[in-house]
Amino acid sequence: MLKTAIAPAGDNSMAAFDVERLREDFPILSRTVNGKPLVYLDNGASAQKPRQVIEAMTACYEGYYSNVHRGVHTLSQESTEAFEKGREKVASFINAASPDEVVFTRGTTEAINLVAGTFGPAFMREGDEVILSVMEHHSNIIPWQLLRDRLGIVIKVVPIDDAGNFDLEAYKGLLGERTKLVALTHISNALGTIVPVEEVIRLAHSVGAKVLLDGAQAAPHAGIDMQALGVDFYAFSGHKLYGPTGIGVLYGRQEILAELPPYQGGGEMISRVTFEKSTYKAPPHRFEAGTPAIAEVIGLGAAVDYVSAIGVEAIQAHEDGLLAYATELLSDIEGLTIHGQAREKVSILSFTMAGCHAHDIGTVLDQSGIAVRAGHHCAQPLMDRLGVPATARAAFGLYNTRAEVDALAAACHKVKDFFG
Repeated sequence: MLKTAIAPAGDNSMAAFDVERLREDFPILSRTVNGKPLVYLDNGASAQKPRQVIEAMTACYEGYYSNVHRGVHTLSQESTEAFEKGREKVASFINAASPDEVVFTRGTTEAINLVAGTFGPAFMREGDEVILSVMEHHSNIIPWQLLRDRLGIVIKVVPIDDAGNFDLEAYKGLLGERTKLVALTHISNALGTIVPVEEVIRLAHSVGAKVLLDGAQAAPHAGIDMQALGVDFYAFSGHKLYGPTGIGVLYGRQEILAELPPYQGGGEMISRVTFEKSTYKAPPHRFEAGTPAIAEVIGLGAAVDYVSAIGVEAIQAHEDGLLAYATELLSDIEGLTIHGQAREKVSILSFTMAGCHAHDIGTVLDQSGIAVRAGHHCAQPLMDRLGVPATARAAFGLYNTRAEVDALAAACHKVKDFFG
């Protein structure tokens, strides 16, 4: 289960964490941008890939690539074995009860759409309710709006306080007998706020509702344990977890997945097809129509191996130390406002600066070789709540350093001087 503890700026918890050694695993970190060493702080959007992931995918393409599951020849069987081994690695990483609870999708977005497109029509009727929060990524808003337009369901929204804390009391007040699904972010992609998901799940289950968590930001930053959480659905993406793009995971409790209809039709998901009637395989294959992302699953398995070898607790301690240090440095910059000071948060730091738009901040930082995200972060309702059009976001990963935080602070001073 997610452990949260933000280390103080002078903490020594990173002493045994050899970040310089780990940086050697990431080829892209050796390049320069605008004549300056790359400082990559856009990990909230997508993380860089270690050699171990790149080499695993290359080995597949160069050594044994073929389509999976239906071939009897050697290459197909080798690819199938490597592909399903990737499923087993993911299941172990999230402590699923079985690999059959791991459905491969293109990413978090498709995973959420899969739930909306199957659970929604099967179990929801006009007037039934879905609870979201104001912090949701658009990927966890629009699918439910589409379902609302189709079925007439009702969407309710949990607010946050001014520090960015999830309002648990307001959430309790929204739950009722018509609540069929609670679909929340585990960690806000724009603020880093950690939602108290254990209590969220307990309360939802007490009224008979199911829970879907968007774990896109949680998977890279801390350990996630499906059996300990007791969550019904959980979604995350490979590319934020130091793995490839185009691959994601929907975890679903086996007994719930078994009750859901297919999401898409085609090859692989069928048991028997006639023009009169078709029957479908059991999960997870029921939800994986067509040729899957074979090399990407293998790459995701390598990414899971990589993160697991380092240790999620060690990664979290390193990142929490960076967050505390960056918060201290940036808080001293006149005119800079940090958005999101929740009691529990991960290493995501969103900020604005007086006199300039977030895009201006990102452009000036880029001149110093610093890559941050600038914009609304696919969270426009949250930006409306904060009263800003956009923020600049520095999201720290396992390969970032205190020296890079120093570079970020120095570049922010340049922004202040330029626009001040």
